Amino acid sequence: MSAWVLPDYIADVLPSEARRIEELRRALLDTARGYGYELVIPPLFEHLESLLTGAGEELDLQTFKLVDQLSGKSLGLRADMTQQVARIDAHLLNRSGVARLCYCGPVLHTRPDRPHATREPLQFGAEIYGCGGVEAEIESVTLALECLRAAQVPAPSIDLADMRIVRALLAGVPAGLQTLRRVHAALAAKDASELSQLTKDFPRQSREGLAMLLQLYGGMDILDEAEKVLGAFAGVRKALQDLRMVASKVKYAHVTFDLADLRGYSYYSGLRFAVYATGVTDTLARGGRYDEVGAVYGRNRPAVGFSLDVKQLASVVVPPALRAAIRAPWSADDGLSDAIARLRQQGETVVCVMPDVGNHVDEFDCDRELVQVDGHWIVRTL
Repeated sequence: MSAWVLPDYIADVLPSEARRIEELRRALLDTARGYGYELVIPPLFEHLESLLTGAGEELDLQTFKLVDQLSGKSLGLRADMTQQVARIDAHLLNRSGVARLCYCGPVLHTRPDRPHATREPLQFGAEIYGCGGVEAEIESVTLALECLRAAQVPAPSIDLADMRIVRALLAGVPAGLQTLRRVHAALAAKDASELSQLTKDFPRQSREGLAMLLQLYGGMDILDEAEKVLGAFAGVRKALQDLRMVASKVKYAHVTFDLADLRGYSYYSGLRFAVYATGVTDTLARGGRYDEVGAVYGRNRPAVGFSLDVKQLASVVVPPALRAAIRAPWSADDGLSDAIARLRQQGETVVCVMPDVGNHVDEFDCDRELVQVDGHWIVRTL
């Protein structure tokens, strides 16, 4: 095998894609900062038991594992940063009030999480800790959509669900963990036949409610229908009320609901959302409420947030125009050096052409050149 061949689903990022990814990263972080989110940078690896504890158990098969040559302990390369940020909130910051934290960095997966995906996503996320009200969900959804708007994602749509609804339907049902997992899978797949078989011994009200759930997807009218058929279950009306409130605050996106969508069931504890874009099959951003995330660190407080892959985002947005630049000859002339320095101080990109060699760039459009006229260096349009 050639020394330069990379592992499967791992790739170098070349100009000008690398610049596009970096500019998106900056735009996302700046958008989060505008909402008061503070930047944290968790380590690339840490003790395995810390990464895979609590909600992090779901990432076991996605986490690369290694042995620390200093301590002999097992380490993990992070597959997701949410668990790390929860640890930071619980142990390092330990604030009594609301904490808004954002982050952006590479994570590593043992296998791609979707067809043609990279195993080294650049994960951006924003999380708000300490607010148990629907206000936190509204802020998280608003910020997620604002981030995609800053990235100029065309015609986004957002799909909303709430894990409390399914939990209310299953409350008190005499079923083992394995059966419940199969019920969750049948709901997610909208497999009515499988669901009917699995729930045949459930109480009638729960069995009928779960069957109705398969039909509850669509626009705002779905919430009215859900209240009619599921409103008798404890907690369902509050969940539907919160969904209405969040949907009423959404701007720049089309809103739909799928009350049987159980992706991340073991992770999310309340509202869950996923953001899509026209012509893009994969989810661009995903988030919701996950109040249990800090429990394993001894601080079980409310948490809401979302994350996205900046590399994926860069692949679906329209590439920006190449940055305009000025071409300049290479010379030891002090006047030329001073002219170039002044232009760069003014924010211009000046590309010096080295003598006797070609010059090729993918990232810049040299639409002007620096030329000497009557002893003065001036910029001329090409």
